[in-house]
Amino acid sequence: MKTNMTYFRQIGLLALFTAAFAASAQTPCKNNMPTDPALRAKLEENKVIYEDAMRSGNYRGSTASLQWILNNAPQWHTNAYIHGADIYDKLAGAEKDPAKKLALADSLMIIYDLRIKNCGDEINVLNRKAGYSAKYFSQNKERTASVLALFDRVFEISGNNVNDGNLELYMKVVQLNQALLKNLTEEQILARYDKISAVIDAKMQKAATENKQDQIEKLKTIKANVDDILVKLVTVDCPFVKKNLEPKFKANPNDAALANRIFMFMTKGGCIEDPLWLEAAEVVHKNTPDFGLAKNMAKVYAKNKNYDKADSYIAEAITLAKTPSEKADSYIIQGDLLSTRDQKSAARESYRKAIAADGSNKEGFEKIGDLYMSSFNECKKQKSMAEDRLIYIAAYDMYARAGNSQKMAQARASFPSVTELFELSWKEGESKPTGCWINETVVLKTRGKE
Repeated sequence: MKTNMTYFRQIGLLALFTAAFAASAQTPCKNNMPTDPALRAKLEENKVIYEDAMRSGNYRGSTASLQWILNNAPQWHTNAYIHGADIYDKLAGAEKDPAKKLALADSLMIIYDLRIKNCGDEINVLNRKAGYSAKYFSQNKERTASVLALFDRVFEISGNNVNDGNLELYMKVVQLNQALLKNLTEEQILARYDKISAVIDAKMQKAATENKQDQIEKLKTIKANVDDILVKLVTVDCPFVKKNLEPKFKANPNDAALANRIFMFMTKGGCIEDPLWLEAAEVVHKNTPDFGLAKNMAKVYAKNKNYDKADSYIAEAITLAKTPSEKADSYIIQGDLLSTRDQKSAARESYRKAIAADGSNKEGFEKIGDLYMSSFNECKKQKSMAEDRLIYIAAYDMYARAGNSQKMAQARASFPSVTELFELSWKEGESKPTGCWINETVVLKTRGKE
């Protein structure tokens, strides 16, 4: 402590600790010049000195003048505190001696406390203080608990206005606190995780209403990082969720924070086909609509043969898709859902939309070819094998456009034979309609003589 106090004297803050806290914030700190002409002149002089020192990179040389201003005109201007924070961050960051570094970092914290005391704006300033507190103290075993307490306070008073930079950082502080002190229960960790997640969700909803896609993507990354930290701190598997969280969710199925927690744990645990996962996923999606989640729910509901919900969610996925690839992928799934229920014409339409959405995606052509290949029994007239086999030429054409040589060969094997064409006086190269629901016009080809 002696070393720190000596250093405080060297950098001119000792008097500041006792005098500057005596003021109270009566007016906003913006150009509140002293009425005494001599004091005003002295302030102007010290302002020039410390700003010149800052500009030249002489941060240590700016401290005495800064102290005079904060001690004698603590409500002059917020710039004094902004500059003061910058000065002491630069000094602390450059200092190699651990004790001196700690003293400078403590001085930085005092600058933030003085700003709140004299100028207000607690939410904004405390958010900034928390970030620097984590920077300098979170890995200090004697200080990490106080850093965590500061973040707890920031989230308590800030609501959804927590700085974005403090979202993931809060979880990292929890992780460091647990690594150094091991003093948190799983419930205490989960409670903090829920606070962070709730703020992220609220920010994502706001960004969505303002059509700020870049902000949404940034928050998604933060959320993924927070989730990754959580699973390193808390051992939660699917049986844990079923035993401990499902009863709470059943009692309050609209609890978005709990739904988020269940959704994440069960996704990590690989039990997404459990009905509870779907119930939680619906709540999560309702609060923060997401393309990937809507698409995956459609797939799971389809597997469970709940086609009404599968149709609904894949339709949502189509509207939420942001890229041609996502749009095409959604239309393919929609087509598959229709094909499963033998709605071939409607399925083809979805596959065609996939092709239109993303010209590089050839899967739609292959899927249409599959529809044609499977339509022989429903389309055959049993009057002429040549006519009945026209659908295989249509299928071949689709596979050719998809670039699937294996399926092209399979379709070619079912082409009309030369003999079958001869029976109808047809010739290769002529165009003929397939009829049936397919209703394509194909150029006659044969599989050869038989």
